[in-house]
Amino acid sequence: MHDVVVIGAGHNGLVCSYYLARKGLKVALIEAAETVGGAAVTDEFHPGFRNSAASYTVSLLQPKVIADMELERHGLEVVLRKVDNFLPGGGHRYLLAGRDGLTRSELARHHRADGPAYDRYIAELELVVGIIRKWLLKAPVDVGRGLAGLPDLIRLGKDLYGLDTREVEILHRYFTKSAGEILDGHFEGEMAKALFGFDGIVGNFASPYDAGTGYVLLHHLFGEAAGVEGAWGHAIGGMGAITQAMARACREAGVDIVLGTPVSEIIIANDATAGVVAGGKAWRADKVVAGVNPRLLFKELVPDEAVERRVSRHFANWACESATFRMNVALDRLPNFTALPGRGDHLTAGIIIGPSLDYMEKAHASAVLDGWSREPVVEMLLPSTLDATLAPRGKHVASLFCQHFRYSLPDGKQWDDVREEAADHVIRTVDRHAPGFADSVVARQIHSPLDLERRFGLVGGDIFHGKMGLDQLFNARPMIGASDYRMPLAGLYLCGSGAHPGGGVTGAPGHNAARAVIADSRKWKRGS
Repeated sequence: MHDVVVIGAGHNGLVCSYYLARKGLKVALIEAAETVGGAAVTDEFHPGFRNSAASYTVSLLQPKVIADMELERHGLEVVLRKVDNFLPGGGHRYLLAGRDGLTRSELARHHRADGPAYDRYIAELELVVGIIRKWLLKAPVDVGRGLAGLPDLIRLGKDLYGLDTREVEILHRYFTKSAGEILDGHFEGEMAKALFGFDGIVGNFASPYDAGTGYVLLHHLFGEAAGVEGAWGHAIGGMGAITQAMARACREAGVDIVLGTPVSEIIIANDATAGVVAGGKAWRADKVVAGVNPRLLFKELVPDEAVERRVSRHFANWACESATFRMNVALDRLPNFTALPGRGDHLTAGIIIGPSLDYMEKAHASAVLDGWSREPVVEMLLPSTLDATLAPRGKHVASLFCQHFRYSLPDGKQWDDVREEAADHVIRTVDRHAPGFADSVVARQIHSPLDLERRFGLVGGDIFHGKMGLDQLFNARPMIGASDYRMPLAGLYLCGSGAHPGGGVTGAPGHNAARAVIADSRKWKRGS
């Protein structure tokens, strides 16, 4: 018998398992797939060509998790992009973003006033993101917990103490307004707004002018890579290198990792969890931690009679749609962009095809009507410019992360019938900015929203395990009264991205859920 069973060996399941085992708990980590990693895995999708299959870039992974799990000792190496972002603007117009003053100088090159505007914008971000960072590795304040929640309320009060009226107004604006409204208030240049506005819609089926996108923008800014705050990087060997390093740390700590064994049911005894059924076998444990989407957890794994009707109804209506279409392509040569021809550091960047907020708004609107965007927003990475292990010499791989492609299509269309058509549409979109790109494609790996659900358990194709709207964040993620990782069933915990602080390869939900389990284990031992 184990002390804890963890469902799902995605990165958060691995992180949670490690912290539990390090505290001396006997942990079984059970995974349906034949490898660890969840959506953070590396595939060889064509002979000699490898790339991250779903998640595709490094920044949000918590430094504390990296240090505690000694991931570098276990083989993780992260390199920085030489340029953070490259945004082709049509014709020969382009915008670059990066360290050492590059972003500011590029903005001012297009609109002189956008240089000092950037300084003001960054000052605001430092205020707001600084406060958010303090709560990434803590459960959010739950005012419904009464006296039990008082210490958290006191800590939140300390974090906010001393803010003047203007600073409180800034906080309120970013938590309630749209990314578009915020950026329109700062910048003149359309490409400048698009550069920052992309972070408000990535993995988020929304117009940049929808309320709440201001927070989603912030969510993508609290990370670091290779010790550089706010930077984006690449894990040598792809995202699977992260989760393989985590698996080595877990095994060293004593975690029993069980692969190829899907969990079919959570066992209930005396109104509490008593383990799981997986691979036709009962795995007994007093505590069960789930790294899956909360809708899947309560619809597929928790027996109907085990929770109140209001709970099952809440999770049945848990909103899941990031409208993401994900591709990898094998290339026989690097793309050549009209806006900035030839090779250069810009090809190591996140290449954003979405030259204005208006373009992004129309992309969303057309997806609402047609199922996918007539002119989609695409972020392309060429990780083989930084990592020679991913492709044969002289060849390359590209990641294409595409918005907005809906899970449910109109007029009776099915993804199995139109996925190749949608992939062609994406390739043509890139080809308009880099003529010849389509001809350079040797092979491609396609993950429609339905494919993301089937392969990775991402319900509705949602990469964040639930929309990052204001109604599903902080103490409402995944449910008011259950934001401290303890689900409304005794002994059941949530450690995936459906818990605070949400999506991305952060490790924060796994870290925080482990703290809750460890705290409750201590109480149980004291009372035994």
